[in-house]
Amino acid sequence: MSVTTPALLEVRRALRTYLEKFEPNETILVGCSGGADSLALTYALLQESQSKNLRLIPVVIDHDLQAGSAEIAANVVTQLSSWGIKEIFTAKAHVVMSDGLEASARRARYQIFYQALETYSAKYFFLAHTQNDQAETVLLGLARGSGSKSLSGMNNVSGEFIRPLLGISREKTEELCKEVGINYWIDPHNSDLQFTRVRVRKNILPSMERDLGPGIKEALSRSAQILREDNEALDQWAGQEFAAHKSGEFEVDYLAALPKAVRSRLLRLAIYAQGAPSGTLSAEHLAPVEALVTDWKGQGEVSLPGGVKVSRISGRLSLSNP
Repeated sequence: MSVTTPALLEVRRALRTYLEKFEPNETILVGCSGGADSLALTYALLQESQSKNLRLIPVVIDHDLQAGSAEIAANVVTQLSSWGIKEIFTAKAHVVMSDGLEASARRARYQIFYQALETYSAKYFFLAHTQNDQAETVLLGLARGSGSKSLSGMNNVSGEFIRPLLGISREKTEELCKEVGINYWIDPHNSDLQFTRVRVRKNILPSMERDLGPGIKEALSRSAQILREDNEALDQWAGQEFAAHKSGEFEVDYLAALPKAVRSRLLRLAIYAQGAPSGTLSAEHLAPVEALVTDWKGQGEVSLPGGVKVSRISGRLSLSNP
């Protein structure tokens, strides 16, 4: 199955920047749910991998969350096999419901992704998130009152995971599928308005396009990119400051002279270095630590996750974990 179409060429061009780093015969993995986005990505990767002599292995997961899920996964495997793909990694997810369906399913899915990476000793895993997904992510972060890291959306490259389609619209992946004759599955969960992301997709974004004019998805994606670049620069600055002060103590005057955006990042790094579990610090945790620097009224030590203590002593901020 080999067809050249305008949409396919656009998607293939989006892949080439990322595929340049791979050596011949190297293994690359791609998540393929059977939806238009992942099938379009897999098809385009197949075309590119053949021309570059790469070993492409799709990963197909049965989430077992609705009737007929095993048959849907089997149909995806059948379609991929019809393209001449001989190696396909299949698995059934074990979704443990703990913090909502979306988050629980995502956690189970990524466990399998990591399993596939280990099985094939692969370095990278391609994911089919599109410009639409990026716009939805930015709006959800905005609604939560998140900081710049959340508002910067998804990274094109995050560790082992590569998202080459963040500049490609969902409409374009559907166009590709129709042009080359790919049958794709529409997940009912993607139309279920009980999910916040679906309400953003079905109600909020169309309303913004209608009332503010076209190009909202592109504008949100551009904003995410700008915020990501700013966030990376601030992270780098804070990292340099932290590297120069690893004693667990900081002069308050030194901290007060830093921009708050850098200071808060530096304090996070220092608190995590003292043993706070990764990802546990919220803005609420940092607020009393910030007050020790900028709103000092003789208050006592601040207790943080992981047993970390922060106190102000003789003009210095001291961090410890007894």
